[in-house]
Amino acid sequence: MAKKKTKFMCRDCGYESPKWMGRCPGCGEWNTMDEEVAIVGKAARGGAFRTEAGPAGKASPITSVETQEEPRVETAFGELNRVLGGGVVPGSLVLIGGDPGIGKSTLLLQVSSLLAEKGRRVLYISGEESVRQTKLRAERIGVTSPELYIYSETDMEHIRLSIEELKPQFVIVDSIQTVHHPDVTSAPGSVSQVRECTADLMRIAKTTGTAIFLVGHVTKEGQIAGPRLLEHMVDTVLYFEGERHHTYRILRSVKNRFGSTNEMAIFEMLQSGLKEVLNPSELFLEERSQGAAGSVVVASMEGTRPILVEIQALVTQSSFNYPKRMATGLDQSRVSLLMAVLEKRMNMLLQTHDAYIKVAGGVKLDEPAIDLAVLTSIVSSFKDTPVSQYDVFVGEVGLTGEIRRVSRIEQRVQEAKKLGFKRAIVPASNLGGWDYPEGIQVVGVSTVAEALGEAFK
Repeated sequence: MAKKKTKFMCRDCGYESPKWMGRCPGCGEWNTMDEEVAIVGKAARGGAFRTEAGPAGKASPITSVETQEEPRVETAFGELNRVLGGGVVPGSLVLIGGDPGIGKSTLLLQVSSLLAEKGRRVLYISGEESVRQTKLRAERIGVTSPELYIYSETDMEHIRLSIEELKPQFVIVDSIQTVHHPDVTSAPGSVSQVRECTADLMRIAKTTGTAIFLVGHVTKEGQIAGPRLLEHMVDTVLYFEGERHHTYRILRSVKNRFGSTNEMAIFEMLQSGLKEVLNPSELFLEERSQGAAGSVVVASMEGTRPILVEIQALVTQSSFNYPKRMATGLDQSRVSLLMAVLEKRMNMLLQTHDAYIKVAGGVKLDEPAIDLAVLTSIVSSFKDTPVSQYDVFVGEVGLTGEIRRVSRIEQRVQEAKKLGFKRAIVPASNLGGWDYPEGIQVVGVSTVAEALGEAFK
């Protein structure tokens, strides 16, 4: 006989406790413990995955396991294919998160149409809109494929039966927080419901070979709502970023079992839906001011793609005892570190100045190769002296003032040459072992003093 037992679970990390606590011991957050009713003594659903080789209950030597290349299904969105690692892998579970109204449902509805036009059967399950509301949105963006099936349902058992009956090759669930399992007594969107429904969809994907896309809501901190276990269960995690009041959206890969991470794709939101931006470097540099102090271009790597981005700095005299340090699109502590290097190694009195650093275009950069460009933009604004508009800077800055080697320097310089830059200032340790492209001068520097001397000569 199954018994009901009350427990408390953290909605952020999934920590369980028999009594309520104000602060979660697992993640340290306050007021995140929710009361749920657990059924004790009931047999767990599901079981081992069954594949073409039979039930997954017998161990085999690794040398006897036969492998084959995972087939991928390419969509008409080349940018999405690259973020996914070359296309959609059958049987994979993909989680897409983003702020409300950012365009997650629009993107997946367009992807569903593109796959259906290739003869693939797609089931779009909406738990937030009715079938007519989804149809109206589909007409607005021109989605009219007979192989695209729309289903408005939130019951997990009905969803499972619909997948078994229709046998689609692709399934979109919008969103996982609205789906509930009848055997779980907690409310939809709770930790137990999200975890159990995702586990059921994962079993369906692995046993039938159906690729399933899940839409996940995000919290005010920008994390996908629900336990972190949700991101560990799925194969791929994509984040859809961007400002709601701007037209450009960034799709970023943070986890991918079938491809590289840190890939990035850029889309433009139009009245007719999302459109790919094939050359993001031109997008980020098209509004750059000519001859403005504090403006420096850096060649950054986003996954396997080089992107040229403008870094802007504004250094002004502070009117407070404690100067401000603000950074948008950069790690603020790294900006403070670079300013400390300038004060110590270049004798620049920056402790009496406010510093505001920004990456133009809304991109977030976190690789060490952007250090030299950030440092140069700070000096340019501090001296009120612009650098050449045809210079691009790449290099990591050490605490002793040295310029350290970076990866994939050939691709960075080639991208700069393609966009018309005449000179690239790079670490001296990166100069050997490759052929410089024609039309651009490559200058190697070893210290911050050499780099600034080249930038302002």
